[in-house]
Amino acid sequence: MGGFLNALGQKLAERWLTLLVLPGALFLAAATAARVLGQAHALDHRRLTGRITEWAQAPAASTVGGQVILLGAVLAAAAAVGLAAQGLGSLVKGAALAADWRTWPAPLRGWARGLVTRRRARWAAAAREYRRQLDADARALARSGRRADPAPRRAAHHAMRRVAAEEPDRPTWSGDRIHAAAVRLDRDDHLDLPLVWPHVWLLLPETTRADITAAEQALARATTLGGWALLYAPLAAWWWPAAPVAVAVALTARHRVRGAADTYARLVEAAARLHTNDLAAQLGIEPPGPSGPPVGETLTQRLSPGTPLPAPAEETPPGTDHG
Repeated sequence: MGGFLNALGQKLAERWLTLLVLPGALFLAAATAARVLGQAHALDHRRLTGRITEWAQAPAASTVGGQVILLGAVLAAAAAVGLAAQGLGSLVKGAALAADWRTWPAPLRGWARGLVTRRRARWAAAAREYRRQLDADARALARSGRRADPAPRRAAHHAMRRVAAEEPDRPTWSGDRIHAAAVRLDRDDHLDLPLVWPHVWLLLPETTRADITAAEQALARATTLGGWALLYAPLAAWWWPAAPVAVAVALTARHRVRGAADTYARLVEAAARLHTNDLAAQLGIEPPGPSGPPVGETLTQRLSPGTPLPAPAEETPPGTDHG
């Protein structure tokens, strides 16, 4: 038990240092540079070095006690900044996935509705082009008996998926990517994913849970990176080099959020499709065949709030004459 607790403490310390302290220390260094240099001397490293040397030679920093207090203050400040970035990351995650955008305050809700409308128009145009390409390939196959070059069809499909995997319902690509998993399961299997997913989760193997949890954690880390971008952006008002740093961090966060959302959506959809019959069996539903609309409809009805459970079958007493 002692070895386990020691290993757990080391792991927690490593995560605390990696996720909070080190990024926070980098931010404090940038904030210090902004305070010392300003816009007029933004790249004057000698000025920055001289000021830091003056601080290091101060009486309070020349004693062991003063150095310990200073180190503790820096670590505490770095951790506090890291916690602030995580809090902002939660806001970034809510904005990036936008699952509840219809409940946002009126100005933000109107802005999100406008984005959804424009995304739907772009997706519809790309979908029409994709269908036109499919029809053209089918006509070419019927005339010549040979398949047409797939490159134009693939390009049209890629252009449609660049907007959204399914018809847009949210103002962001990442939000639509996760929403697409629910749309497909409802369309293909008549399965209400938000309703059924907690029950499926309890039946998943440990390895599958670990993969989905890792994808969810990657999404959280990516949105936290967006929180760091929000923290760096205000420093540009005092020190212009903070602006390109904030832009670079924001672009990296956007790329990582998209990748993590795509991975998470794929894993959730695959897990729901593969384990629907397992859930049906646990609930005493006899699947008529492979997972599909009959099983999905039955599960959705059975798990819907307020739906009464079927009465248990009456057992026939031993020795009863059925003749």
